Amino acid sequence: MSEYAYVRLAPNRYRERFGLSFEDLRPGMRICHRPGIDVSQQDNREDATDLLNNAHLHYDSHYAAQTEWRRPLGVSTLTVQRLLGMASRSWYRRRNILGIDSIAMLHPVFGGDTLYANSVVNAVAGSDADVGQVECTIEGINQRDQAISRIALRMEVYRRGRHPEDEPGAEPAAEQRFRLYHARPDATLVEQTGLWFEDLVPGETFVHWPGRSLELSESRLHALRSLEINPRWSDAAYLEKYSSIQPAIFEPLVIGAVTALTTRTLGRVVANLGWTAIELPRPVRPGETLYAESTIKHVRGSQSRPTQGIAQVDTRGFVASGELICRYQRALLVYRRSAGPYGAAGY
Repeated sequence: MSEYAYVRLAPNRYRERFGLSFEDLRPGMRICHRPGIDVSQQDNREDATDLLNNAHLHYDSHYAAQTEWRRPLGVSTLTVQRLLGMASRSWYRRRNILGIDSIAMLHPVFGGDTLYANSVVNAVAGSDADVGQVECTIEGINQRDQAISRIALRMEVYRRGRHPEDEPGAEPAAEQRFRLYHARPDATLVEQTGLWFEDLVPGETFVHWPGRSLELSESRLHALRSLEINPRWSDAAYLEKYSSIQPAIFEPLVIGAVTALTTRTLGRVVANLGWTAIELPRPVRPGETLYAESTIKHVRGSQSRPTQGIAQVDTRGFVASGELICRYQRALLVYRRSAGPYGAAGY
């Protein structure tokens, strides 16, 4: 089974991997996807207006107050987007969705709800050398464990060794600490969300995957929301007038994007204690894709927090050519194994 979240590239060097291969799937298999995600009324309003959705039930609060719901109702297609997105870690190795046989909306979604997704494999078939066909149901539930949606779909899932990312000779890092799932007593597989403090070994490097492309429009939005006054980030006419200033991605966004890439491995964090020695060797240009890797430098137990430990981590960000564009050191407070809110939160 492709139950490990890393492949070993070299001694003490691992790359993140995700998704089940076709051979791993069997009818009746249940998967609990994590993490969940909050849905706010702002999310709801923006999705409706961005798509020119004229069903004012979603964003006219005065109108909605006169309906049986008493408040704006969540956009159904936004719920579907969230459920398919939350399921993507386990279904990462799909080639295509062949069809969606039904989408049932079972309970209203409102701003302030938290959504979670679960999958059930209904059938597997196919003789194609590269992929097999899978029928599954993705069910959405809210924080009160109420079923809010059910999606029945068919998709193609790559066979083992056939996914474009499968490199010859890259073997799964078959260690207990690297499992992609843990099993509940009823055999439901629950997706893991990072490494425990005890799993962090000094000298080991983790190649974070996949990367993240940054566009100029996104950079401008982050600069504006930060109250950044310098016109180079948001004034196109300014850049045309002063042509010696090349468009670049807002530096805090670069640091944030690189940091976010690390969270699939460094996901059991209690708190980020701070950065030191941040280097930005050159600006990131619009359209470039960022990649990151982190090396565990030092770990020690917390004297004041017995259920937690402190890890010193060196992270490096690159563009596709391999050129270094960001580097920093960070101190993280990390949960020890079996500690923290995971069981109570359904993780």
